[in-house]
Amino acid sequence: MNRIEICKDNFKKLFKGEALNGKGNDPEMMDILQKFIFGEVFTIGDIDKKTRELITCVVLTSLQQLPQLKSHVNAALIIGVTPIEIREAVYQCVPVIGFPKTLNALRVINEVFTECNIQLPLERQGMVMEDNRYDEGLKIQDPLYGNRIENLMSKVPGGIGEKVAQFLTEVYFGDFYTRKGLNLPLRELLNYCVLTSIGAEDQLVSHYYANIKIGNSKELLAAAIVQTLPYIGFPLALKGLKIIIDCSEKTLES
Repeated sequence: MNRIEICKDNFKKLFKGEALNGKGNDPEMMDILQKFIFGEVFTIGDIDKKTRELITCVVLTSLQQLPQLKSHVNAALIIGVTPIEIREAVYQCVPVIGFPKTLNALRVINEVFTECNIQLPLERQGMVMEDNRYDEGLKIQDPLYGNRIENLMSKVPGGIGEKVAQFLTEVYFGDFYTRKGLNLPLRELLNYCVLTSIGAEDQLVSHYYANIKIGNSKELLAAAIVQTLPYIGFPLALKGLKIIIDCSEKTLES
């Protein structure tokens, strides 16, 4: 199959529609877009369509491209991503992009769920309590990241950094990483894509090694960045790929 045939096949599976139909006010742009995303990007790497759509949803959430997010939430449901998986992927964005942007995205996905007659609220997935969220978060954080953040934050004046490090453990890892609905390797992969979309270089380095430790290969990370490329553009994607190259070379040297 050539890229046009691949594009049409993927588009039909995702959106139940016809790609490259020449309709709309800018059919040339849509032709370029659809051939590139669905005819080429979707062929890069060993990533299933469900994961590709989850990646797309979290990147669109981070960019606040809400009309496109709505389309891709629908596509995710069509190809079999569960409502809980979609919600958990968007929840996972909070520690990176903050609550307001995530709430905007949740409003959109809940609109789609309502239109699809999916009963809200969805089943709760939280696993921690007030008295154990730090300890449970640390169980995940420590093997993947060690005490790097704690050491860095210890230099913040007034002891404030200690509280920030505590927040990171309790919120990032305790409140979110412990949740059901997505496994840890997928959470790390999605976070890597969100960090790529905002150009968070220092954090990408840390999360590169965490992804490798948790079982995601460098090839998978590279393919995931390519999946983000049509939405974030070449400069940010190339920056993310360069970090993978640099980290891989450092690992070989050591």
